[in-house]
This record gives sequence, C-alpha cells and structure tokens, in this order.
Amino acid sequence: MSGPFGQTKMVGKLFASGDLQADRRAEFAETLAYLGDLDAAVDVLQGALDLVPTWGAGWFRLGEYLERAGDLTGAARSWGRAIQEQPDDPFGAGLRCDLQREQPLSDTMPPAFVEMLFDQYAPRFEASLLDHLDYQGPQIIADALAQISEPSAERALDLGCGTGLIGPVLRPHCRHLTGVDLSQAMLDEAFSKGLYDRLDKADIQAMPRPDQPYGLIVASDVFNYLGALERIIGWCAASLTPGGMLVFTVEYTVGRDVTLQETRRFAHSRTYVSDLLQTAGFAMLGIHDVVLRKDRGVDVRGLCVVAQARTVTGRHLDDGEAQFDVVGAD
Repeated sequence: MSGPFGQTKMVGKLFASGDLQADRRAEFAETLAYLGDLDAAVDVLQGALDLVPTWGAGWFRLGEYLERAGDLTGAARSWGRAIQEQPDDPFGAGLRCDLQREQPLSDTMPPAFVEMLFDQYAPRFEASLLDHLDYQGPQIIADALAQISEPSAERALDLGCGTGLIGPVLRPHCRHLTGVDLSQAMLDEAFSKGLYDRLDKADIQAMPRPDQPYGLIVASDVFNYLGALERIIGWCAASLTPGGMLVFTVEYTVGRDVTLQETRRFAHSRTYVSDLLQTAGFAMLGIHDVVLRKDRGVDVRGLCVVAQARTVTGRHLDDGEAQFDVVGAD
C-alpha cells in the first residue's frame, strides 16, 4: 500500500495472516513481485489465500499485484473481497477501486484507512517530510498568522495535529493549545514535544462541539485526507468564538470541486473552498497559492486559506450538513 506521501508498504509482511504457512507464501510472493515475476507472485499469494480466505490484507495485496500485471478487473475483484473481509476498509481498497474509474466518485476516506496509515508512518513522519519532501507547512501557517492583525487567542486548536510540527508555530499565539488526531502513534510523538496543553484522539469528522469555543483553529495538510469539507467546516464554524480565525491548507485542483488523486489524497478547487466558507458564514480574509511540499520531486500545489467567523446562529450538524443563519453576512 502507499504511504501518505507516496512511499510503498509491503502489506504481506506488515499484516500477518495468523497462519505461518500462508505468511511464508506471502513473503515468497513479495520476493517474486520484487524480482518482476508478477504472474508467479499472483499464483503464490492466491495459494496463501486458499489457506486463509478471510485475510483482508492478503486480498488487498493480491489486488496490487494484479493491477501491476494489467488485470484491472481481477484487481477490483480482489479489493472488493478485501472490503468484504474488513468492512472498515483499513487498506483503502475502496479508493483503489474508485481510481480505476474514468472519473473517481469518492469524496471521503475511510477513517480506519487514515488511522492505520499514520500509525505506521509516525516514527519516520517528520524525517520524511522535512528531509525528503521539503515540507512547507509550518512556514506557510506562520506566514498566514503574520498577516492577521490579532493572531493570538485564549484557546487554539491544532486540527489533525499529527506529530506536532505546527505546535511551535501556534504556541506563541495562544494560552491553551489543544491537538486532535486520529492516530495514537502520531499523538505520542506530539506529546513528546511538550507543546500542547491537551491532546485528544478523535475522528475529526465526528467530534462534538467543544465545551469552550476556540479563538483559533488551524489545519495544516489535513483536509486532503477528508475529501468533502462540508461537515468539518460546519464544525469549525460552530466551534469558534465570534471573530475567531480559521487557517488551513488544501491541495489545489482546477477540476471538480473535490478530486481524488492517484496519491489517494483529495484536492479542492478554489471556488469550492470559497463558496463553502461563505455559506458557513465565514468572512474570507485570504486565499493564496502555495507549494505545500514535493512528491516524487514535483511541487505539490495548494491553497492557504484564512477566514474569520462571524456571529452565527441555528447551526444543525447532526445530519452532516451545515445550515446557518448568519448575522451581519453580506
């Protein structure tokens, strides 16, 4: 499976089947695939799956072999079986199926996929981003906050905080800093920095409104793992103080509002983002073109968005749709 920024994983090795003989066959299949003998790798892995037919990771890996061999129908069948065995879809098999369409339809990622992806990636996350991918997130957020006349807040939230790379940028701008992430392994890395007053493990698409609102919410390189942003933007509007600030980045596309890319990350159009924020009652303060990082040596284009919450009433979030009566909107 692919890592969050394009790295390759060996599902057969990382996720044992529970049957020693099947695992040995899977390891042999990995060797054959590495050597370029995909037909043999498929045969050997199918033999392993005959021993453990409920092995979701094995079915997912078989789909990858078949896709590389050019058998797209067989790949889709294998990924469908992976979902059948593990309906929470921790390997992102549904996304792989969707990418075979001429126009992908997915507008969200399975939370189990995102959680597992970053749990695996946590130990080398920062080294990969900073040393190999020229990650610009902290500087982009710092530059955005520098453009705000009053960037400080009593309470700030690092939404999808990961290992806490944005923590040093946010810490001078608030008295209380909370970080939220779906991956416990990432939170453990963030905790070791000693920057956060509170760290919570949560699916940011399913959080209740906080007991106390935030004056500043920041999400750096997070929304590209969510897809459709209606729910999270609605939550941010409901969770900010009047006049509170929302700062976030997205990967940029000139195509559809929300586009699933080959990287299995989502990109968002400028119009989609600005229209959604206006509907949610935000005042748009800035939306700037940025380069977020590199991926396979190519710049990843993005947008950095700065918006301010207005006085909003009548929020209804239970059905996943954000509805607002905005006081003082244009």
